Order: sequence, then C-alpha cells, then structure tokens
Amino acid sequence: MSKRIELQDVDIYYGKFHAVRQVNMTIQPRAVTAFIGSSGCGKSTVLRSLNRMHEVIEGAYVTGQVLLDGVDLYARDVDPVRVRRQVGMVFQRPNPFPTMSIRDNVLAGVRLNNARVSRKESDELVEKSLRGANLWNEVKDRLDRPGSGLSGGQQQRLCIARAIAVSPDVILMDEPCSALDPISTLAIEELIHELKEEYTVVIVTHNMQQAARVSDQTAFFNLKAQGQPGELIEFGDTEKIFHNPEEKATEDYITGRFG
Repeated sequence: MSKRIELQDVDIYYGKFHAVRQVNMTIQPRAVTAFIGSSGCGKSTVLRSLNRMHEVIEGAYVTGQVLLDGVDLYARDVDPVRVRRQVGMVFQRPNPFPTMSIRDNVLAGVRLNNARVSRKESDELVEKSLRGANLWNEVKDRLDRPGSGLSGGQQQRLCIARAIAVSPDVILMDEPCSALDPISTLAIEELIHELKEEYTVVIVTHNMQQAARVSDQTAFFNLKAQGQPGELIEFGDTEKIFHNPEEKATEDYITGRFG
C-alpha cells in the first residue's frame, strides 16, 4: 500500500556543511512527485533523505521530521535497513549485479532481508516483479543469464523490478533516465505512470519536459546564493508550477532563463 510522506522543518547537513534548509512538503500517495532545480540545489539530497540513504556518507544528518504515514523515519527506534525496504530506490545509472543472473538480481533485495521463500514462491515473485517492471516478456526465456547482458533500458527496468520485489510503499528514482536513449526513456516514463497505481513515486529529473509528462506534483529547489543551503522555492500541482508559478525564480527556471 503506497503511503503519504510528510517533511516537517527538514534541514540536511553533511558534517558542518548545511546542504538544504527548512523543507516542508506533503508527498501524496499513489502519485508521482518530481523534484526539479539546478545542479547543487539539494534535490537529490532531499530524495536520499526520504530513505536515509544520505546517511551512508559519514557525518551526514537530518533535523526535523520525515514522516511515512505519521511514523518518523528518523526516530531512535527505527531501523534504517527497514526504512530502505519500505522506501526503495532506483539510481541514475542502471546497477544490476553484474555476476548475477536476471532472476537472482530480482531476488537480491529479498535475500538481503533474510526472507525465506520457497522455489515456487521465488518463481512467482520473479515473474510478478518483472511484469511490474514491464520486462517479463523480454527476459522470461533467459532468466539464468547475467543481468549485465541486457540493454541499458532493460537494466534500469531490472533495477526497478529488484526494488518492487521487496514490496516497498514508496519508490524513489534519482534521474533514472539520464543514461538512457530516447526509446528506453519512453519505456521508463510509461512504467512510472503504471507504478503510481500501486506506489508513491518520487523522481529527481533535470529534464523539464519529463517532469511535465510524468508527474502529478512538482517541487522546485534552488540556491539563493552560492555557498548557501538549497531551499524548496515552490511546490504544487505540476500543471500550476509549469503554467502559472507563484515565484519568479520558478518561472525563470522553467522558461530556461537560468539553471
């Protein structure tokens, strides 16, 4: 079941470096939310804070609250590993495990979580996950071949299947199409539309047209000055952000005047 995410007074730091300040937003379930903004404005940092992935960098921390259906993901008794199971992530470049088969790639996260599944259950899970990523028909006859033998677009959909397999509530995507050709990009965008029927989806993209095509809501981040923390400038329905933004900085970015 997809879930609502709320950020309340969120500030993000890397050691003494203040990366992002005072983010407040509510990300709706079963919808696609796009984070846009120029390089270095903090959009990927905010994305990674949603499943505590930024914490893999030493000294990184968050103040404020990140709530998943009211549960603070940063509460002392919350296990980051469990958070990352609930909130899956797909990275900029496809990263299937190169020595693993397609089948084992799909099951990697399930096994990492020490879930015990029978051969029949794993077969069903592999098929369900690959179907969910619109990849089953292309790979069903070569499940035992290495995932690294797939095309770039297929590899990215395999990574999405791997994320789906652990039954997350939320799927995060950090520029999932930046390394792909236009045809593969279209396939991923169509998949994102389908994924929101079951999941809360948050995507970072530099591509304005992509944000306009795939998202229901858009958050625009910006640096007011070099050396200052990134800030959430405007957040709302994608239609409004792109056609009738309230902030001049938003309009300037979307119309290509800067960024």
